[in-house]
Amino acid sequence: MGLIPVDRSIHGPGASGKSLRASARSPPCQIRASLVRLSMALSDSLLVLSLALAAEAAFGYPDRLYTWIGHPVTWIGALIKGLDRRLNREAWSFGQRRAAGILALLLLLAITGTAAWALQAALLPLGLVGIAMLALLAGSLLAQRSLHEHVAAVAEGLRRDGIEGGRKAVSMIVGRNPQSLDEAGISRAAIESLAENFSDGIVAPAFWLGLGGLPGAGLYKATNTADSMIGHRTPRHEAFGWAAARFDDLVNLPASRLTAFLLIAAAALHRGASPRDAWTAVLRDASHHRSPNAGWPEAAMAGALGLRLAGPRVYGDVRVEDRWMGDGRAEANADDIERALALYRTACLLLFALAAGSALLAWIIVR
Repeated sequence: MGLIPVDRSIHGPGASGKSLRASARSPPCQIRASLVRLSMALSDSLLVLSLALAAEAAFGYPDRLYTWIGHPVTWIGALIKGLDRRLNREAWSFGQRRAAGILALLLLLAITGTAAWALQAALLPLGLVGIAMLALLAGSLLAQRSLHEHVAAVAEGLRRDGIEGGRKAVSMIVGRNPQSLDEAGISRAAIESLAENFSDGIVAPAFWLGLGGLPGAGLYKATNTADSMIGHRTPRHEAFGWAAARFDDLVNLPASRLTAFLLIAAAALHRGASPRDAWTAVLRDASHHRSPNAGWPEAAMAGALGLRLAGPRVYGDVRVEDRWMGDGRAEANADDIERALALYRTACLLLFALAAGSALLAWIIVR
């Protein structure tokens, strides 16, 4: 039977008033059902995140698998190269190339997001097996183990082969001219790379994986890879890469702040590290970095270790006059790299604890 007219439900007796009152309660019920579904999806995403962090820290991305099928970043990179080749035309005006860059970013996100959504939709119905498979896939978008190995290689290179060994190792993780670096410059570059890539390569994809599942992490990784490939102020990419660079700045905002807090919390657990100085450096220096995001983890790391990071640097043949992060000593060495790595390992454990605790809380709520 349809709804009774309002005048009858107000003035007349019977079921009509009850029917209207029941229908009035249905929107809150629908909202509650939507919130339950959202909580369940968030619970699954956080569980996948926790397993992905643990699996990637333990095993990394196997070299044999990379040789066999490559890596998701290489697949994304190939797509970006194709879009750059086809849509970034030198004959076009600055405005046309900027519009083409926006279109390229939208196409990249649409393709990556659709592929990640399809994989997640296919695997989630498989229960725990599907969750485990999603965790393995998501783990490939994190870089805890790889980052640790590359930064540790710089300290090892300095100790084993001196300046030349350090320069060779650090050239694998930074874009600046290694020939311009002395031992202190090499050590600072390695620590800066550790701090910034902890944010970009681990905390940020973990953040978006926890919120948006595999599609969230995939979309973030596509954005970040596009920024690293075309988000530069070069004649070819200043216009075309504008959208990728600006969007990457936006999606890294929450993770860069979270990374700083994780490093500050980790400093509280390490003898010889100062959470107070880390917090002071973040408040004083982070906003002065030329990047809206990199200053947060770099300042936190610098303050925690009693160092000065960033500052004037040389990229290729171009000298960049940046502000210093932290007010400690600039003369860093291999021992400081090891201290930074110890802080990083603790921060990674805190990130895992945060993910696992959030997953447990979400599971309790939805159950």
